[in-house]
Amino acid sequence: MIRSGVDIGGTFTDVIIFNDETGEIEIAKTPSTPANPAEGVINGLTKVETGIGELEFFSHGSTVGTNALIERELPRIGLITTEGFRDVHEIRDATKDELWDAYEDVADPYVQRRDRLEVSERIDTDGNIVTPLDEKTVREVTRIFKKRGIDTIAVSLINAYVNGDHEKRVAEIVAQEYPSAFVCTSHEILPEMFEHERTSTTVINAALVPVVREYLIDLSKKLSERDYDGDVLAMHSGGGVMTTEAIAYYAARIANSGPTAGAIASQYIAEQCGFENAIGFDMGGTSADVSLTFQGDIEMTDEWSVEYGYPIMFPSTDIETIGAGGGSIAWIDDGGSLRVGPKSQGADPGPACYLRGGDKPTTTDANVVLGWVDPDKFLGGDMDATADPAREVIERDIADPLGLDLTEAASSIERIAVANMCNAVRLVSTSKGYDPRDFALIAFGGAGPMHAAHVAKEMSIPKVIVPPYPGINSALGCLLVDVEHDLSQTFIANASGNVVDDIEDAFAEMESEIHGRLAKEGIDDEQMRMEHEVKMRYVGQWRSLEVTCSRPIDSIESIRERFHRQHEQTYAYSDEDQPVEIYGLHVTGKGVVEKPSFPEINQGDSTIARQDTREAYFTEIGEYVDTAVYDRAALGSGTTFDGPAIVEQMDSTIVVPPQMTAEVDETGNIIITV
Repeated sequence: MIRSGVDIGGTFTDVIIFNDETGEIEIAKTPSTPANPAEGVINGLTKVETGIGELEFFSHGSTVGTNALIERELPRIGLITTEGFRDVHEIRDATKDELWDAYEDVADPYVQRRDRLEVSERIDTDGNIVTPLDEKTVREVTRIFKKRGIDTIAVSLINAYVNGDHEKRVAEIVAQEYPSAFVCTSHEILPEMFEHERTSTTVINAALVPVVREYLIDLSKKLSERDYDGDVLAMHSGGGVMTTEAIAYYAARIANSGPTAGAIASQYIAEQCGFENAIGFDMGGTSADVSLTFQGDIEMTDEWSVEYGYPIMFPSTDIETIGAGGGSIAWIDDGGSLRVGPKSQGADPGPACYLRGGDKPTTTDANVVLGWVDPDKFLGGDMDATADPAREVIERDIADPLGLDLTEAASSIERIAVANMCNAVRLVSTSKGYDPRDFALIAFGGAGPMHAAHVAKEMSIPKVIVPPYPGINSALGCLLVDVEHDLSQTFIANASGNVVDDIEDAFAEMESEIHGRLAKEGIDDEQMRMEHEVKMRYVGQWRSLEVTCSRPIDSIESIRERFHRQHEQTYAYSDEDQPVEIYGLHVTGKGVVEKPSFPEINQGDSTIARQDTREAYFTEIGEYVDTAVYDRAALGSGTTFDGPAIVEQMDSTIVVPPQMTAEVDETGNIIITV
């Protein structure tokens, strides 16, 4: 099988091709095309020797959904809700990201108030119909949306999570009155209590469907025209892939797919190098994404958001994202302090050294000035770039205003960028009870390997691992995933033995639905795997923890004991005398796909790989020093070398600071000892 993995990033689109039979790997990197992401994919695929028609597997991750939410490039959306609950979407949970900032404005709701319309109906918390659905009002509301030209409609009725009959009927009526409209119902998207979270997830899903569907249709068409006849798979935020047919309804599932692919690849690289605990550090052109793997499992979350206050309640890898990429802009605030990010030059125009019209200093420009990056070798020399514009913008905007020389200014930009990235690492590690000293740092992305060693030193992380193709590592993650679906439902009960049969029945029902979805996507029974979790909390708590369990359930006592241990690890305390409550159930179904096995590389000698030296600046030394420059492609297994050193390859540059050592393992990973 010839497999292709593609990651559509904010700055670059990355491609990896792997031939199972020969073990041959091809990679490509091309600027993203935000106006039409499919064009960037085709541009990347046509840069490799393998023809698109030869591919037998295509999987990709994308930031299209995330960017659409950030930029609010969304269709106008209508919301149908229960009478009296029109403003749930705008009131939210009444919290703020900055609790004590009285001047901070919360982001606007995705649906404006005039487009949130009510219908008369009521279902109680037991699922009983208290007030029948007023179908006449539903028809009137639908005609209003049709008159306004709103053809994307979310439906979120109160307590629909326990009885979705009214929502089903609303969808049927809308289909009769307005056949061209897309309708998204909350009981199908998220059958869980808490109306704000359910409404938010449903609205965001509805908003993204037209956006995602448009580029997926275009991508499928372009691939088909070039003789690719397989499925077009997309990574979703939970760590699996879905077909275009499934994504056409569950579009919000792929909003975090690009960073998730990187987390999957980090887990794989760490396992390959013998590390159970790893922190994934993905620094690209626009942002830095940090994930965590503990005891071989990626940390997950069931609540995340692109904009604070509007949660997406689909399971996702727990990723912290900050505006710290190669294109992050360095600037001076009103108080005269130097800042880096979160604004970025992105793919267009990019850093000043790219010669695309960028006129602001960025982290990449600072790296050029420090001698870490040779602009003549960007993308293997396939991209026009030069150092002079980088020097000019840093001198003009940073050095002169602050009274620094050029080198001091560039070094300050780099150190502030590292400090920002350390904060992101703390958010996934120390703030959640993990000691960074117990982890390896997996560095990837185009800019990650340049800064990872300094981040690791600051955080006392002992090892940094740089995979063979760090700049396309997220694309690699797209080759390492299974077809996956998951379902959750509210299930409130005391965690006592007499509830086991009810849990088993609920699990069986969810398994049946997931089995049907996987079978529809061509997955055989022997390829299917089911994983089960029980959401638990102490009675009176608001938040819950997901505790894994097997089927059949051995005993509720053992699950309760695991909850206590997990609570201790997460919150640094537990109380076994407190009663425990079950809040919900979660089932994940996987269609296991055969993973590629990457070949070992030949042994090598650092003297062969060493190209030359160049002047590079390191804060540890305080001046420019002759620094050995190595060709990554010539570094064989067993090769060792000391810092300061720079390793160059087409898709990234690795910086090994002074007083650190590097070694190449048998599959080509570079392991830096801090």
